[in-house]
Amino acid sequence: MSDTHYKTRVIAAVLSLLLNSVWAPARVQAQVLPDVGAGFVEITPETRLAVERGLAYLAQAQAEDGSYGSTRFPRHVGITALACLAFMADGHVPGRGEYGPNVQRGLDFVLDHATESGLIVADASHGPMYGHGFATLFLGEVYGMTGDPRAREALLKAVRLIVTTQNPQGGWRYQPRPFDADISVTICQVMALRSARNAGLSVPKETIDRAIAYVRQCQNPADGGFKYMLNSGGSAFPRSAAGVAALYYAGVYEDDALSKGLTYLEQGTQNVVFRTGGHYFYGHYYAAQAMFLAGGEHWEQWFPKVREQLVTRQLTDGSWTSGHGGPYGTSMSLLILQIPNRLLPIFQK
Repeated sequence: MSDTHYKTRVIAAVLSLLLNSVWAPARVQAQVLPDVGAGFVEITPETRLAVERGLAYLAQAQAEDGSYGSTRFPRHVGITALACLAFMADGHVPGRGEYGPNVQRGLDFVLDHATESGLIVADASHGPMYGHGFATLFLGEVYGMTGDPRAREALLKAVRLIVTTQNPQGGWRYQPRPFDADISVTICQVMALRSARNAGLSVPKETIDRAIAYVRQCQNPADGGFKYMLNSGGSAFPRSAAGVAALYYAGVYEDDALSKGLTYLEQGTQNVVFRTGGHYFYGHYYAAQAMFLAGGEHWEQWFPKVREQLVTRQLTDGSWTSGHGGPYGTSMSLLILQIPNRLLPIFQK
């Protein structure tokens, strides 16, 4: 791919977003970018090539019905949503861009599985609130960037379901029932609600306040990390990344809990960034967003390390392998690598 071709793609994507914001100002808000120091290069030529190859892989991996999944979780609304968000992070939306048709087919699949109750679920879904959260986030970004009325209708119902299934502690769990809660499912719902609010939908303040209270209770005062559930003990990198990101997306920007959480993540950098164990993509998906929203040295020191490892780990077919299949690992990797594009409305304060 030539530099001229890449620059043309980027300019087209930016113009697309600008045109979209002109006719839909109520839905697309101005971005507040983190501080980036002079000389800090976010997108390298190697990154550009990796993204192009990853997007091409995702395009050919899409099923005929528009879905994405894995051997264990085929036709999964959550993985489909993440793949479509990866395309959108490069400026492709329904009706515009080289991969616009892929996003449209994915959107059709998600809308076809939006039930009257508001729950978005397809075949073989384990813990449907995971998929529901990612799918709702996707609908929020689609509506915010295009104004699609079908997306808005499904989004309204999906948000209502999230609000009504929040448990008394302020979190969410695998099933759409207000009983248990864990921080992993909770961050999915918080991001979905933030996207919906960015797109102009009303989200009850008390829902967000209770979510903040729950996430705060999950933080371990001893090390600043986060535990999985209120009654489960130790801190760990993936759940701590989710906890910090949840606070940011809930609207907490200056807080001791954030400082301690960021410190916990950064102190574990040497043990985590270069480790390829379980929940690798999940953890770095949230950690990268947390560092991006923190800005400054947090972002400048964190991003190059995970960027370089992701570029190195990409397979020859353009994918990234994961325990949940190539489309999942590839989508997560592309979302991380494309944060500097700043095209998705969710990446704002």
